[in-house]
Order: sequence, then C-alpha cells, then structure tokens
Amino acid sequence: MRLTRYFLPVLKETPSEAQIASHRLMLRAGMIKQASAGIYSWLPLGYKVLKRIETIVHEEQVRAGHIPMLMPTLQSADLWRESGRYDDYGQEMLRITDRHGRDMLYGPTNEELITDIFRAHVGSYKDLPLTLYHIQWKFRDEIRPRFGVMRGREFLMKDGYNFDLTKEDALHAYNRHLVSYLRSYERMGLQAIPMRADGGPIGGDYTHEFLVLAETGESEVFYDSEITDLRFGDRDIDYDNVDQCQSVLEEFTSRYARTDETHDAEIFAQVPEARQRVARGIEVGQIFYFGTKYSEAMGAVVSDRDGNRVPVHMGSHGIGVSRLLGAIIEANHDDNGIIWPEGVTPFHCGIVNLKQGDAAADAACDEIYKALSAKGLEPLYDDRAERAGGKFATMDLIGLPWRITVGPRGLANGVVELTSRRMGESVEMKPEDAIARLVEIYAPHFGHIQN
Repeated sequence: MRLTRYFLPVLKETPSEAQIASHRLMLRAGMIKQASAGIYSWLPLGYKVLKRIETIVHEEQVRAGHIPMLMPTLQSADLWRESGRYDDYGQEMLRITDRHGRDMLYGPTNEELITDIFRAHVGSYKDLPLTLYHIQWKFRDEIRPRFGVMRGREFLMKDGYNFDLTKEDALHAYNRHLVSYLRSYERMGLQAIPMRADGGPIGGDYTHEFLVLAETGESEVFYDSEITDLRFGDRDIDYDNVDQCQSVLEEFTSRYARTDETHDAEIFAQVPEARQRVARGIEVGQIFYFGTKYSEAMGAVVSDRDGNRVPVHMGSHGIGVSRLLGAIIEANHDDNGIIWPEGVTPFHCGIVNLKQGDAAADAACDEIYKALSAKGLEPLYDDRAERAGGKFATMDLIGLPWRITVGPRGLANGVVELTSRRMGESVEMKPEDAIARLVEIYAPHFGHIQN
C-alpha cells in the first residue's frame, strides 16, 4: 500500500480523553474513532490488526478441532428467562423491545442461544464430543466506559461452547482450550498467564482467566515469578491426547497465580518470598467448565450408551479479540509509539523514501515494494512529499516492526538501511539482502510468505 493512497488520519496531539497508552496511541495512529461513549469505528489500520488477531484465533481454534459458526447479536429474552439469567444479569445487559412488543437483548454472551441450537439438533452420545464457536460483536452497557477498546461497551469476542457426555470429557475440552489459548497468545507476541478466577454470572467451579501483565490492568494479581519463565513454544500437541493436554494444564497452572477475587494469602505465603509477585493484569480471555447448569435448565439432553436420557456437560471459552489489540499495545510501546509484534503487525515493513521525486530513489523504492509484494509481504510505502523526520515519526507512531530507508547517498553505495523498530538498530545492506532478511523473519508467522 502506498501511503498517498491510504486512509491514515494520524494526530499530532494526544486527545484529552485518552488516559492509558493504548487508547492514546490508537487515536493518534488513526486506528479508531469514537462514535459514542465506549463505541468505536475501526479505521483501516486498526481494522487490519483486528483481522490479524481474529485470523490467529480462528486458526488455533480449528487446529484444536473446534467448529466455527456465527450467531446473531440480538437474542430473544425468552431463552434467558428459561435459563434463569434474564433478571440476574443486571444493567450491563442492553434490553430491547421490538415493534411487536417482544423482549429482546443485545447479547453479552451466548450460552442460552448455543444450548437452544444444540438441543434442537443433537440427541445422541454418538454426536459428541462437540465444540462450536464464533467470533461476534457483543455489547455490555458499562456504567463508565473508558480506556478505549480495553473497556468499551461494544467489543469483538470469540466465544466457544463444548458439549460432552461426561465430566471427564468436558474437562478434557477445558484443557484443550487452555492449550489452544496459550498457542494463540504466543503467536500474537504476548505472554498471557492462566490464573485461577471467579465464575461470575456465567458460573462454574473450574475457571481460569488469562491475564497480560501491565500497569494499566484492571485486576490486581498475585503470582509465583517462575510462571513468567514458561513458554509453550512450537511444541506439537495432539489435541485428542488426554494426557498431553492435561500435562500442559498442570505445567501452566501448578504454580500460584490468582486474581484478587480468588487470592488466598495463606497459600501465597507458601511461595518462596523471593518469587512472590504482586502486579496488575489485563484480562484477555477466560475458560469455564460449568457442568450441567444450562443443559438441565434448558433440556439439552442426549441418549447415553445405555439409552438413558442425560444432560450434557458444558463449558464456555472466551477470547477478547478487540481487547487483545489494546493489551498488545499496552505491552509493546515506547515514547514514540506502538511496537507491533511480527505476528499481528498491520503491514510487515515500512518503506521510507528520503528524497521523493529523485529518479533513482523513486525507482529503488518501487522495486523494493514490488519485490516484497511478490514474496507475499505487505509493505507500506511512505511516498509522500514530506520531510524525512515527519516520515520517521509516522513510522514510529504506527509501530511497523521493520523499516527500509532508501536515499540517494545509500543508493550510491548500493545499500539501503534496514531498521528494527523494537531494538532501534539499523544495518546497511543491499536491497535484495534486506528483502531476503524480511522473508526469513516473517516465514514462521505467515505461511503464505514465499522463500
């Protein structure tokens, strides 16, 4: 993409309403624009990152054997009355009456709707196990929406629901989701720590939240510092293997890590004092096992192997897709702007022409742009007739991980400059070598990159 043809309304001044780094930088980088309190339009740059995150979530859910679908944003209040949650959920739920006087709601979650789908179409244990998920916009009427996409009223969320014959099968689904979430977050360049959590209005005795450590986190967290040394990495997991998934759960949850809601000071005191940590965390996902809570209330039953009609065991599993974007920025920024991890960057590389209008510089930038595109990479070419300082400031603000700088002086020596946004280091090399280096960097993140 050429910047002269792109819509990137960057701001020089920080909007007064932005209180945290991610909100400030998303507004300044032209990623979002507030439509009303807690509701945002996603501008092209923000939308590209949002789709990158969504793609990773989809890929890892499918890898785990989960089946994508799509449910509506509006739901019938009758289903929620059936489960007993319509009056219990509180004022966060936006209630609506349609023109026929029917009570509706803008869904904050989908346990009732997915249970209704299941009971209409599944009647035998032979159709189990089954996990369905979707990525859809949700609405929760926060009393004080703030912090941009971190605490908005409208948000994009992946929510999945498992249906299993027994508790043991459902707990394997729980473990399977934990593994898939660890993979997802690491692909986004994040370390999200699974922490013992409270079930809240969804319910359930087994539940873990995934939290990214950040000073702006809404939750106080207590943890053993050893857990921050754990990495899932590129290990190969068979999601049908109960023991493998269980071992990953034990590895990542055996050390103390809890939110303030479930913190136990006596147990925490048993952690060696040198490893005790108290910090803030941003919740980016949660997994639940809640047994037969919804299936019993709503008649989601199947025939077991003996012909008995039994309620299915269920769990729900959510990832805050739009919230993740804010969390990534909170964990990856400096005074100059965003620093995108390679796995979620909107463009793989920025190209800066130091002397727009110079025949040699223009030709070299065009060739680099074409060569990167031919390899399956998406460059952003700053072809504006602006001063070099302004171009560098824009690239730093929007946070592309790599930048190729092209100027007459370097071209006279047959080189361009490849700069790492994260490290701040620049290396001169031949244009073809810079391209090859970027292909090498991005090949593990994007399967379509051509070597």
